Amino acid sequence: MRTQVKKSYPIDTELKRKLLLWGSAHTQCIWLDSNAYHERYGSFQALLAVDALTSIKTDTNKAFDALKEYQSITKDWLFGYLSYDLKNDVEQLSSDNFDGLGFPDLYFFQPKKIILLCKDTLEFHYLNMVADEIEQDWALILESPDSNGKEPAQTSVKIHLRTSKDSYFEKVNTMLQHIEKGNIYEANFCQEFFSEDTQIDPLKTFWHLNAISKPPFATFLKMEQWYALSASPERYLKKSGNMLISQPIKGTAKRLSNPIEDQAMIKTLESDPKERSENIMITDLVRNDLSRIAEKGSVVVEELCKVYTFEQVHQLISTIRCKIKEEVAPVDILRESFPMGSMTGAPKISAMKIIEDLEDTKRGLYSGTIGYFTPENDFDFNVVIRSILYNKNSNYVSFSVGGAITANSIPEKEYEECLIKAKAMREALEKT
Repeated sequence: MRTQVKKSYPIDTELKRKLLLWGSAHTQCIWLDSNAYHERYGSFQALLAVDALTSIKTDTNKAFDALKEYQSITKDWLFGYLSYDLKNDVEQLSSDNFDGLGFPDLYFFQPKKIILLCKDTLEFHYLNMVADEIEQDWALILESPDSNGKEPAQTSVKIHLRTSKDSYFEKVNTMLQHIEKGNIYEANFCQEFFSEDTQIDPLKTFWHLNAISKPPFATFLKMEQWYALSASPERYLKKSGNMLISQPIKGTAKRLSNPIEDQAMIKTLESDPKERSENIMITDLVRNDLSRIAEKGSVVVEELCKVYTFEQVHQLISTIRCKIKEEVAPVDILRESFPMGSMTGAPKISAMKIIEDLEDTKRGLYSGTIGYFTPENDFDFNVVIRSILYNKNSNYVSFSVGGAITANSIPEKEYEECLIKAKAMREALEKT
């Protein structure tokens, strides 16, 4: 059981910094921030969860079964992540590529302390065993310094490419051959940028990345020595009662400084046949995934190829919703649709096999998902893109970017799109 206490307080950037500075001192910490992005399915402005009472950490073997048992027994808030490589738990697949990060494949925890930020109100949801610490914690939070700009900048991080430009072109051309032969229609092909023997300040790097991007699904995640600093604009799945929402992204255009030219770029993206075809193929894939668990006839495409604008890019986003059969457990909903179609391709299994063969790096948490379950069996999960991953013990820093390859793809343009997507992470690391 949890004790709930509400406090009225202006929610601004300074308070958010104080909260996360306090929270990041714990062994397990997750910060979710909408950055006041006005998306219709949001539940709160921001959320902080810290300090595990219980946790689950496992590899891919029967991972969904283990999580299902943990979630059904705990019946409480749970926060954590599913790595992309849990594909191996739902299909006869493998992940044999290089892994410099060493993240567990699945990690969730039941926090002792949760703080919800809703408008100008903070809600403290503390387990009864630590409820007497609310006032003490609040005092410590308010006393925390706002360290922005008051610490020396960290050393610039030197970024390396795991896949050379020539190799990227060669691999994309191989993928295009698979498409020409009819093996797949579309596949999301990714490449890693990395830095070895490098120490970063995760908190400062996150704040810099977040300031650059201001996405609706920003995440600071710390699980022991593993960190995810995410500026994700994409929702994977949200369950609210018997309603399920998925919002895949496919289709990207860069922002332009001139407002008139920027508006023209929106119109170009909106009508671009290649970008629309990418999105529509994935929308159909998501509809098919959801139809397996939805009430008959309830799967609806609410928005198709709608342009959403973010700080760095314009994106085409589709919104698919359905009603869930009452007997389907929350974890089984994730299992049936994982990994998300926007990060795999169509047909999904064939695409994942080709991805594994052509990519140089194990994806791990990248293109997996971070999110939470509520005590009411609801959940909300993002897609881990536009994210910096860091193993503090091995001093390995990584971020990956990718794009959908279709029959109309031009390798040079796909490579250019990757560089656009990489810009924010590179800047956050090189200029922090």
